[in-house]
Amino acid sequence: MSLLPLDTTVPRALPTPTPSPSPSPSPSLTASSSRSRSRFSAAARLTRWTLSLLPILLIGAWAVLDWRAVRDGAARLASADPWWLLAAALFTCLGWVAAACVRQGAIPDRLPPGLLLASQVAAGTANHVLPASIGAHAVTLRFLQGRGIPLARATASLALYSLVKPIAKTMVLLVFMVAFPELLHLGELVPDERTMLLVAGAVTLGFGSAALLVTTVRPLRRPALDCVRTALTDVRVLHTRPARILALWGGSAATPLLQGSVIATVGFSLGLPLSWAQVILALLLASTAVGAVPAPGGIGPVDAALVFTMVAFGAPIGIATATVIGYRVLTVWVPLLPGALVLSILVHRKVL
Repeated sequence: MSLLPLDTTVPRALPTPTPSPSPSPSPSLTASSSRSRSRFSAAARLTRWTLSLLPILLIGAWAVLDWRAVRDGAARLASADPWWLLAAALFTCLGWVAAACVRQGAIPDRLPPGLLLASQVAAGTANHVLPASIGAHAVTLRFLQGRGIPLARATASLALYSLVKPIAKTMVLLVFMVAFPELLHLGELVPDERTMLLVAGAVTLGFGSAALLVTTVRPLRRPALDCVRTALTDVRVLHTRPARILALWGGSAATPLLQGSVIATVGFSLGLPLSWAQVILALLLASTAVGAVPAPGGIGPVDAALVFTMVAFGAPIGIATATVIGYRVLTVWVPLLPGALVLSILVHRKVL
């Protein structure tokens, strides 16, 4: 055993290595990233301005291509009764209000009324550019997503909107057929068997193709099921709120009545010898017969069917044609430029 004293010195900790400073980016890399960000910002601004001006450019091109119809309709409207035309303009504006009510009634979330109405004015312009209401649905979908609504719920609201409107229009048609049975000339208005078979085949093919795509294409299956589940949930929630029920179904039922009132008042300004009920019924029958044809805003097929139906009710073909032309000028061409400006403003302000 050693008698030497024990070494009680505590060993010193090893020095901690000092981390080497990270290399700072070179000035050339910083300048390159700054230039890339500036180019991206410039491209984003250019894209936004292009999207803002695109509706106006499309309207100008459309006006050039269809100038004869615009000129003839405007010439006939120039000799019409201005008070009836003022009433027609009022009914046209009420149509936007009805559309906004239906959009609000189709979704549980509360939407800002002013922006919602402005979006429907813009959607009306887009609806006359693209077929099958694609433009109106696209504008509304962008608006709903901009309000923070999830994609599944926004898509479900569009589906509910598209489902409720034809059901409500059919109910209005049945009410008119029961209330005014003396106005019906079904022998002249019902299409032949071949046309009915073609329509039934087209509808069956459309639904069958949609079902086949959903069941066979896996990437589409989950979004479609999510949309269906959200739609069913929202339908149950919406129909527990009286205000939403009134907005959804009341607005959908009022839409064809307001459209028919525009046609009737335009016709009265030109001397159309039909009653208001006859014009409404003519519109309901014509839009039901050819409303499924994918034309922008129904322009073309619905116009021809509407002229044919009013002539079947006893209107002279010249006045019936002038009424439809005046109706399109008042509801398509007159609101088109203001609607395009509203659409451009909403895009520029990032509402859409």
